[in-house]
Amino acid sequence: MKTRLLTLAAALVLAGCGNLAPDYQRPAAPIPEGWKAGSQPVAEAVPTAAPALAWRTFITDERLRQVVAQALDSNRDLKVAALNIDRARAQYNIQRANLLPTINATGTASRTRTPADLTTNNRATTLNQFGASVGLASYELDFFGRVRNLNDAALEAYLSLDETRRSVQISLISDTVNAWLTLAADQRRLRLAQETLRSQQASYDLTVKARDIGNESGLTLAQARTTVDSARSDVAAYSRAVAQDRNLLTLLVGSAVSDTLLPSIDEGLKPVTALVNVPDGLPSDLLQGRPDVLAAEHTLQSANANIGAARAAFFPRITLTASGGTGTRDLSNLFDSGNGAWSFAPQIVLPIFSGGALRASLDVARITRDINVAQYDKAVQTAFREVSDALDARATLGEQLDAQRSLRDASAQAYRLSQERYRTGVDSYLDTLVTQRSLYAAGQTLITLELAEQSNRLALYKTMGGGWQ
Repeated sequence: MKTRLLTLAAALVLAGCGNLAPDYQRPAAPIPEGWKAGSQPVAEAVPTAAPALAWRTFITDERLRQVVAQALDSNRDLKVAALNIDRARAQYNIQRANLLPTINATGTASRTRTPADLTTNNRATTLNQFGASVGLASYELDFFGRVRNLNDAALEAYLSLDETRRSVQISLISDTVNAWLTLAADQRRLRLAQETLRSQQASYDLTVKARDIGNESGLTLAQARTTVDSARSDVAAYSRAVAQDRNLLTLLVGSAVSDTLLPSIDEGLKPVTALVNVPDGLPSDLLQGRPDVLAAEHTLQSANANIGAARAAFFPRITLTASGGTGTRDLSNLFDSGNGAWSFAPQIVLPIFSGGALRASLDVARITRDINVAQYDKAVQTAFREVSDALDARATLGEQLDAQRSLRDASAQAYRLSQERYRTGVDSYLDTLVTQRSLYAAGQTLITLELAEQSNRLALYKTMGGGWQ
C-alpha cells in the first residue's frame, strides 16, 4: 500500500512538470515574401534586418517634432489607452496571485451566556473563548497546469492590450503629422488663391477703366468679373479650411499649439517636405512587427493557453486548507503552552459526470483558438494589402508629380503668352481667362499631389507599424 501511494505521489509531481496546452506555433503568414510596386517586383537585395526608425528620425521638421511630442504628452485618447494598460496589468496581477498560496492571520473572541434553564446545574453560565491562528486558504496544487495556463492566458491578454496602446500611439503620430501637413497645404492653397485674387482684381480694375472709355465690351468686363468672384470664393473656402485644420490639430494635440510651431502662410508656395523617404526592398515579414498583428498573435496565444486550462479541468483538483494557532477561555493564557490548535484539510475533486460541460468547454476553447487563427491571418493579409496600396501609390506618384510640375510650368508660359497676345489685340480676353484658369487649376492640383506624396510616406510609416524595423 505504501508503495502504491509513493508511486501515485511521484506521478502527480511529474504531471506537474508538464503542460496540457498545445505547443504554440506561429501560423505561416498567408502572404507573399515580398511586395510588388505596380508591375515591378521589389529589389533583389532585400535587407535581412531593416533599420529601426523612430518617429523623431522619420520627421525632419523640428516644428512638427515638437507638435508630435506635445500630442504624445497631452492627447486624451492616448491617456485612456495607457490607463487601460494599467487596468489590464492589475487584472493580470490578480490572476498571477493564484499561483501562490494565500496565508491569513485570524484573531477571534466570543462571549456566550447560557440561561439557567438550559444548564444541568440550573445555574446561568458565561463562556469566554479567545483564539489566534495563521491559516492557509484553499490553495490548489497545480499538478496539471490549470492555474498556470489561466495565468498565461491573462498575460497574453495584457500583452495584446499593450500592443493596442502602441497602435493608438502610432495612429496619433500619423494623424497629427497628417493634420499638420494638411494645414500647410491648405495655407499654400489659400496663398495661391489670394495671389490669384489680387492679380484678377487688378486686371478687372483695368478692364473697368477700359470699358469706361469704350475700349472693352460689357462681355469682357463680365468675363473678368467671373474670375474675381471665383478667386474670392476660393479664398473664403481655403480660409475656412485653414481654421478647421487648426481646430483639428488642437484636438489631436490635446492643448493649444503655439503659432511658432505651425506652418506659416508667409512661407509662400514652396512645398513642405517634413518626412524621410522609404527605403527600397523591404521584406513582407516586417508586418509581423505591426502592433495590430502582434495583438492578434497574443490573443491567439491566450486562446492556446485556455485550451490547456480546459484540458486540465478533466483531471483531479487538489486543494489544501490548513491552520495553526492557539485557543483558550482566558485571554491572558492565549499563548501559554498546551493551548495549541491546528487543522489540516486536503481535498481532492475528481470529475466523474458533468453532463458534457467539460467536453463542451474544451470544444469552445479549441474553436476560439481556430477563430483567433483566422483573425490573425486576416490581420496579416490586411496589413499586406495596406502596404501594397501605399507602395502602388508610391510607384506612380513621382511620375505624376513630375508631369504636374511640367503642366504647371507650361500653363504659366501659356498664360504669359496669352496676356501678350491680348494686349496686342491678337486674341480675345476669353482666351486669357482660359489660360489663367488652367494655370490656377494646375497650381492647386500640384499642391494636392505634393501633399499626397508626403501622405504616402506617412502611410508607409504607419502601415509598417511605426517604421521599418
